Amino acid sequence: MWQMKPYADHWLTTHDGLRLYARDYPNPNSPFTVLCMHGLTRNSSDFAQLAESLNPQYRLIVADQRGRGRSGYDGNPANYNVTTYVADTFALLDRLEISSIMMIGTSMGGLMAMIMASQQPERVRGVVLNDVGPVVEADGIARIQGYVGNSGEVTSWNDAAELARANNGVAFPDWDAADWLAFARNTFVEDDSGIPRLAYDPAISAPLSSDQSSAVPPAMWPVFDAMADIPTLVIPAQSPTSCRRKPLPRWLVATTT
Repeated sequence: MWQMKPYADHWLTTHDGLRLYARDYPNPNSPFTVLCMHGLTRNSSDFAQLAESLNPQYRLIVADQRGRGRSGYDGNPANYNVTTYVADTFALLDRLEISSIMMIGTSMGGLMAMIMASQQPERVRGVVLNDVGPVVEADGIARIQGYVGNSGEVTSWNDAAELARANNGVAFPDWDAADWLAFARNTFVEDDSGIPRLAYDPAISAPLSSDQSSAVPPAMWPVFDAMADIPTLVIPAQSPTSCRRKPLPRWLVATTT
């Protein structure tokens, strides 16, 4: 039986003519809007389960950043950088007339959240940083460079699931085959011949290869410090030490495994 999807499709044309996509999970009684921002190679489908859980209490906006998911691919790979994504997201919020947000950012999305909170703190009710902090370690960037844009010899969904496991198994060692297939379904799409392909533009890796500072802002501590008055939850992938250059007694720092 056909079921109505829980979100509305929203499209935005950017100042440079690119058509971007976002999911809008409505809730007229929401006290503020939850803005969810995905990681480098991911898209809005990452937040489907979280949105299902939060939507009874909140409105959620979940965008596909340029070059990901249903958003348009940029003909100039130099535009695949955090500064551009932040500008796109502010434009989306302005178009939707959203003035009060709580941000959830994973990895690259967390970098965006920090920058956005420092630029427009009056708009931000709180921030959740998942798997990211003000320091992006070199080995993490190297791992990303090793797989971004590389789809390998993928000819089936089982191949896509195996590639997903090979690239991300270190983060989720307890996942089984069903988990990795579900992961692949969120990060690949079928082409016209039914073959899974990456659900992002392989060119998003170009800034990482040519100039890491354009893809990953080098000086995030001042931006992080500028969030001092904004309630923040930091969820590191391994330990909280990378987010604690100095004591943060009033912030809750959680650890995931």
